[in-house]
Amino acid sequence: MNDGTLYTLAEELGQQLEAAGLVVTTAESCTGGWIAKCLTDVPGSSTWFERGLVTYSNEAKSSLIDVPARLLDADGAVSEAVVRAMAEGALQNSTADLSVAVSGVAGPDGGSDEKPVGTVWLAWARRTDGHADCESRVEYFRGGRESIRRQAVAAALAGLITLISY
Repeated sequence: MNDGTLYTLAEELGQQLEAAGLVVTTAESCTGGWIAKCLTDVPGSSTWFERGLVTYSNEAKSSLIDVPARLLDADGAVSEAVVRAMAEGALQNSTADLSVAVSGVAGPDGGSDEKPVGTVWLAWARRTDGHADCESRVEYFRGGRESIRRQAVAAALAGLITLISY
């Protein structure tokens, strides 16, 4: 996967967001703002991209997007509960219609038997009737740090494209 592939995904997403009159926000941990970078590479993205939050630390997750400390303590930052809370918190703290959140172990260190390097949780939320409908999934990407992060960005963008088509 290369930057051209990511640009193509971001461009397609932007076209769909614009056509649907929707706005997106991001909450990123292991991708460090790469999703937001891909979105803002597309000319005209200011009409459908509201904000990107890099919530790398647990403190940032709690203070910027209201991830409860109890979830971080109980499940760890790389977990379904936390990434869902990130996606929901990103919506609650913005005026966007959709959000995507990513938290994972990109390596080369930091993995464990339970959460090996390449473990990435993703969540997508959509504002519906005053609350957030949220979907999440875990991926186990292979490769080095950059490859894992790049695959996570592609999965995040593709998931948003799928979410819009519902």
